[in-house]
Parts: sequence; structure tokens; C-alpha cells
Amino acid sequence: MQNELFKVMNVKCGGCANNIQTGLKEISGVTAVAVDIESGQVTVEGEVLQRDTLADKLAKLGYPETNS
Repeated sequence: MQNELFKVMNVKCGGCANNIQTGLKEISGVTAVAVDIESGQVTVEGEVLQRDTLADKLAKLGYPETNS
């Protein structure tokens, strides 16, 4: 099992968290997605995860990774 952690922008509510979870679970190999609304952290768990693919999907969903 592999984990990837992202700090993303624009996470403001439970709807945002749901959009992220639903969108990332569409990616093959993703088994779980946890979103911390307060911190903007997204944890993705899965078998073989491609960080770039996950980051691209987050950006397309409107939650780009932040540098801070």
C-alpha cells in the first residue's frame, strides 16, 4: 500500500471534500481518499499511485496543489 499527501487550495466545505474524494477515486489503483478541510490536506491511499496523475486530477477538479 502506498500513500501520497497533498496540500491543496480552495477546500472550503464538505462539498469540496466530496468532489475531491469522488474525483480521485475514479483513478485506477486509488483505494481511499481522506480530506482535511481545515488544513487543505488530501491523503490518497492505493496500490500503485502516480503522484503527477493525482496532482493533475486535483488541479482539474479546481483544487491545485499549493507550495506552502
